[in-house]
Amino acid sequence: MEVKLHDIGEGMTEATVLNYLVKKGDHVKADQPLVEVQTDKMVAEIPAPAAGIIQDILVPEGETISVGTTILTLETKSSPLAETPSSQPNVATESTRPFAIKEEETVSVKRTIKRRVLASPYTRKIARKHGVDLEQVVGTGPGGRITDDDVYRFIETNNTKQTNHSSIAGSDVEAQSFEKVGDNSQSSSIIPFHGRRKQIAKKMAQSLYTIPHCTHFEEVDVTELIRFREELKQQNFHISATAFFIKALSLALKQFPIFNSKLDEEREVIHLKQEHHIGIAVDTKEGLIVPVVKHVECKSLREIHEEAKHLTKKAQENKLTLQEMTGSTFTISNVGPLGGSIGATPIINYPEVALMAFHKTKKRPVVMENDEIAVRSIMNISMSFDHRVADGATAVAFTNYFVRLIENPKLMLMELV
Repeated sequence: MEVKLHDIGEGMTEATVLNYLVKKGDHVKADQPLVEVQTDKMVAEIPAPAAGIIQDILVPEGETISVGTTILTLETKSSPLAETPSSQPNVATESTRPFAIKEEETVSVKRTIKRRVLASPYTRKIARKHGVDLEQVVGTGPGGRITDDDVYRFIETNNTKQTNHSSIAGSDVEAQSFEKVGDNSQSSSIIPFHGRRKQIAKKMAQSLYTIPHCTHFEEVDVTELIRFREELKQQNFHISATAFFIKALSLALKQFPIFNSKLDEEREVIHLKQEHHIGIAVDTKEGLIVPVVKHVECKSLREIHEEAKHLTKKAQENKLTLQEMTGSTFTISNVGPLGGSIGATPIINYPEVALMAFHKTKKRPVVMENDEIAVRSIMNISMSFDHRVADGATAVAFTNYFVRLIENPKLMLMELV
């Protein structure tokens, strides 16, 4: 039986084989995880379609394959090969089993038996990154499952041993960590280019080469928003600035639905989406990932705040489901809290039409309408849009509407009536 890479989620065309959880000759049960693969959105496990024996592994780890490619072959129990005694090692019969087993044979059999390691894909990735053999780690989770903390505890315990060996093997490790480049005898470190990093690169290139990007920059006075949030905190309502941004964007998208659309070039039509599914770009250790807050147009500020907070946490822990990462119609990137950037030219999350980035907020002297100078909190925004679908004047009108709501946050209440 062939075990193939199937379509794990919408729009998926390929994936990278990360790690095999079995080896050739292993007996597996139905639905037992066989291999981990990395799509452009998540790490997923391919389970066994039936019980049987791993016959052959066809794709090496680290290779990117397309949907439909056979990853490995499985000899199922219903087949003649799986039922023959030769395919069932360590099973004795009266005709084949000797009356006594030599001690060295017993030791050999014990060494070939490997326990089934229970661990999440993210825990396995931590172990691989630090060169930890999970079979040596004691799991403290339910059913002996190995947790992230178990791996880090194992690493910390072995730090002393590694330090003792480092002085002896330091030169060897250094030689293995670097590779000579060209003929000038200079060295450079190597970073593997696969998994999520490679998928991000492919998607960014697809977006940039497909969409004629145009970026509009604007300033937003968030002084009143900061005051309003403080008022809400005094009433025990904790709402993030991101939640206000998302809600204001949803209200703006109602007025300018062209930025909540999808271009179908083959049919020569633009689909205007009624639902506002806002993607939130989140920076993680494994790279950029975009969880999605669904149906923002129907949710309150508190609901948006709670859901965005929950999804961001899951993204940073690499625990998002496919449902939580697909279907976005507009994406935001809030880089302000990272402490840098006064502007950028963000790349659109293809096949969406626009993306808005929020940058660092700074206090600046501002000339008010009465010509008085006041210190205000000013934030820059960058909005990239698909120039095939919308023009600059429309983008300016859209951002102006958004700015109006953020600079006068209580106006949102009127929009919600």
